[in-house]
Amino acid sequence: MSSENVTENCLGWAAGDPSGVLSPYKFSRRAPGSDDVSLTITHCGICHADVLWPRNQFGDSNYPLVPGHEIVGIVKEVGSNVKGFKVGDHVGVGPYINSCKHCKFCDDRQENCCENGFVLTFNAIDEDGTITKGGFSTFIVVHQRFCFRIPDNYPLAAAAPLLCAGITCYSPMMRYKMNQPGKSLGVIGLGGLGHMAVKFGKAFGLNITVFSTSVSKKDDALNLLGADKFVISSDLQQMTALANSYDFMIDTTSGDHPFDPYLSLLKITGLYVLVGAMEEVRFNTLNFIMGMKTITGSVMGGTKETQEMIDFCAANGIYPEIEIIPIQYVNEALERMENKDVKYRFVIDIANSMK
Repeated sequence: MSSENVTENCLGWAAGDPSGVLSPYKFSRRAPGSDDVSLTITHCGICHADVLWPRNQFGDSNYPLVPGHEIVGIVKEVGSNVKGFKVGDHVGVGPYINSCKHCKFCDDRQENCCENGFVLTFNAIDEDGTITKGGFSTFIVVHQRFCFRIPDNYPLAAAAPLLCAGITCYSPMMRYKMNQPGKSLGVIGLGGLGHMAVKFGKAFGLNITVFSTSVSKKDDALNLLGADKFVISSDLQQMTALANSYDFMIDTTSGDHPFDPYLSLLKITGLYVLVGAMEEVRFNTLNFIMGMKTITGSVMGGTKETQEMIDFCAANGIYPEIEIIPIQYVNEALERMENKDVKYRFVIDIANSMK
């Protein structure tokens, strides 16, 4: 990158090797182009991806690696062609920052399905040939198409998890009409994604059961999040009693687990949605075909849908449950995430701790 194409140094926290340990790191970002928005990052949520890529779990990590893709901040500069944003606006940036913009999916604003591949917010090749670096940093430069307006009355810290955890649940729920009042929804796992599925389900008027292996989640599920029922999924008696009870199941867990016990809970023609990343899915096909059940997967959402989700949350008072931390605590937070010790999303206070 020539000097005329870069901005001032950006301060971030990066992993330097597969240990995944993050430490302060200075680097240069590209200068904003005519279609770009440059934003000062105020907060960044911590996703499970921020554990996996720094530790090279997929074998493709480029070091130094700056993670973070639940980004919110304040616009500090806009390019000459930028129409929807101005300096001072509150904005968000999610897991991808570019796509081909011209395939049939991009034309339909489903850039997360881009036929030519979208560009991840970190550890991918940016338009200038450099490796993208994420939101564990003081600012970022992004094409306007991949920025989202955060309503002024919506807290920036709370908005961060919407950009990944929120849209990952909202998108399939809307796509498969899991928003019909009175229908029944089972939410498997109560973490960053699961608790958002419960919140959206309640806003849609669904009857919600949370399934978890941890009895410690019961009080939060029922009293904090408002679920209608809580079930220990390892309790065969509880599970058997609920056979053929649910219109929808949304599986937010990332660990491998048996599927047949959950498939048996679906009604005839019921829908099972996978949004958690797991290595292997195994089930008895008779549990699947005899009930004419549907199993599908989903990842993130397109730009149009993401903006709709943010506006829906603002209009309906839907806020993720977060624990705000300074950047200096990030390594401890990543370890706690691995141990499922967070209620329910860590959000880094970039503005006040990274200076």
